[in-house]
Amino acid sequence: MNSGSTSPMRLPAAVKRRAARVRIALFDVDGVLTDGRLYYSDSGQEMKAFSVKDGMGLRLLREAGIKCGLVTARKSALVEARARDLQLHYAFQGVRDKLKVVDEVLAELKLGYDELLYMGDDLVDLAVLQRAGLAVSVPDADPLAISAAHYVTTRGAGAGAVREVAELVLRAQGRYADLVAQFTSP
Repeated sequence: MNSGSTSPMRLPAAVKRRAARVRIALFDVDGVLTDGRLYYSDSGQEMKAFSVKDGMGLRLLREAGIKCGLVTARKSALVEARARDLQLHYAFQGVRDKLKVVDEVLAELKLGYDELLYMGDDLVDLAVLQRAGLAVSVPDADPLAISAAHYVTTRGAGAGAVREVAELVLRAQGRYADLVAQFTSP
């Protein structure tokens, strides 16, 4: 496990090598893209908060040609809407066996686990974290998820952790500066 800034100077060489191979990035939702808390209105409607910074990170990964998706054990119309809004390639919900779903996606794309970035925070993520080429978790994750991770973000779940990882991957692949250039004036 390694943690720290996405600064290329501070990133351990082993994490850089793993990040350089990433061709697909899959993320758990609750506790990764959200802070893990569930909000319910008086009428029973579920609510979640998503970070726009994480959304930008996912956009940058997509623009770099990296397939992106969500794999979550829960089902929520909010997650479907967020995945659609972010134009993600995959959004698997109600998944009991995340490893099976990931196996199928990798087979479909003819990719290996060494090309997979997986970010999860709890016991349901362990099997995938243990196989991913780049396994990532968040600081307040279950200790077993943290121990399975190659990298633990400095930013919290739902508060820019996904953006941090996106920048880490894009810097390791030498693509970050070119992607950021589209937002600067000529």
